[in-house]
Amino acid sequence: MKSTRPAILLLFVLTVAISSCSDDNSPGGSSNNNGGGTNTGGCAGGPTTVTDIDGNVYNVVSIGNQCWMKENLKTTHYKNGTTIPTGLSDAEWQANTSGAYSVYKDSAQNDSVYSKLYNWYAVADTNGLCPTGWHAPEDWEWNVLAKAIDPNADTICNGCAQSLIAGGAMKEIGLTHWASPNTGATNSSGFTGLPGGFRYLDGLYYYVGLTGLWWSATQYSTPKAYYRYLNYNGSYVSRGNDDKTVGFSVRCVRD
Repeated sequence: MKSTRPAILLLFVLTVAISSCSDDNSPGGSSNNNGGGTNTGGCAGGPTTVTDIDGNVYNVVSIGNQCWMKENLKTTHYKNGTTIPTGLSDAEWQANTSGAYSVYKDSAQNDSVYSKLYNWYAVADTNGLCPTGWHAPEDWEWNVLAKAIDPNADTICNGCAQSLIAGGAMKEIGLTHWASPNTGATNSSGFTGLPGGFRYLDGLYYYVGLTGLWWSATQYSTPKAYYRYLNYNGSYVSRGNDDKTVGFSVRCVRD
């Protein structure tokens, strides 16, 4: 029987340390450091917004050589118009092995602020979760993002922190949404990360206001996939892996 004890809860209380690692194996990187002045947004040489199949409009931001949504995905349909299932009970959520989404504690206010929590099966669905011309980021693309913010960042290895400062540059400033002390938050990258929490295997919701977690499109193993997370009490960005049934936030990156 699968345990429902959130592995994320253990990660959340760990002190994250930088480890020495080799290069990130990505097809390309960036020497652009967004750790300084605030990045106000827009794709370099491209759009300032992107619109999903539901008509939701997202602000976007260039970080290094990439262009990211600076808001969490909120679509209720795949890009081909197929409806994404929702409204699953705790038992249904735990047993599900196809794409689905939830709203944190079914709260309209949480939906408005933090948007949807998608399981990994939705991220990987061939119908396409992100708008046309955009995609869910692979593991190496998250590595490139952190290195664009902090050129001295180590590559991620076995869940080690990629950078002690990149997370601060990715978090929305202030205490409107993040719990105190929101350590190191400058949002100088323009990513504007929010603490949307997650829905775990047991169907319960955890840590809104305390941590933001975003899926990678890359599998860790048959039952698990990689994700990235930011915490209210640290300025780091780190990588973890968990069951594909878990509901995390999603950001899209331009093709």
